[in-house]
Amino acid sequence: MRILKIIFLSSCALLLNSCASGYKSIDPKNINYVSKNATNDVSLEYKYDLLDNKYAKKEKSKTVKLIAIKVTNNSDRDLVFGTDISLSYENDATLYLMEKETIYKTLKQSPASYLWFLLLSPIQIYKTETNSYNNPGTTSSFPVGLILGPGIAGGNMIVASSANKKFNADLNDYNINGKTIKKGETVYGLVGINSNNFDAIKIKVQTPLAFLK
Repeated sequence: MRILKIIFLSSCALLLNSCASGYKSIDPKNINYVSKNATNDVSLEYKYDLLDNKYAKKEKSKTVKLIAIKVTNNSDRDLVFGTDISLSYENDATLYLMEKETIYKTLKQSPASYLWFLLLSPIQIYKTETNSYNNPGTTSSFPVGLILGPGIAGGNMIVASSANKKFNADLNDYNINGKTIKKGETVYGLVGINSNNFDAIKIKVQTPLAFLK
């Protein structure tokens, strides 16, 4: 009985550390940006460290950084992000932005991974009755695993799927690549890069003369 209790408590501890997590939506419009630079009348503000829970852990393990950006076009012409506007590191090294679909596939939770909780299904709780002489009598069992296994697996899959849906919606809503930023306009976006560091970045604007070449 003592061994069963140890196994049960160990399983509970494992469950708490292995459960799916929710997703807190990111609103780039209401972020307090702390990093800023500007060039050719176009300014960039940005912020790292946006994710939490499972998404933050995957961001670290997959060496990916999700960045919120705010771009303000104070120039005299409309600019297209990704064509007229690009991002680079502070030392002018090229900064390659990940495709939206790649960001999602890399950082999303895997609902199917929680099917392993079905392995809890065979767990049973045994209870031994004592007779009037305080001697062990009949032993009965209750298949608690048939409730815990499917219940926990299904619950976690629902939580993970719901969180992924919200995460994907944010990436779609703030996909800035290819977006036209009109003169005098401010736009917000979410971009992803392959990096394990919080390097300083800056904005680069292609001049009309370079654009015509």
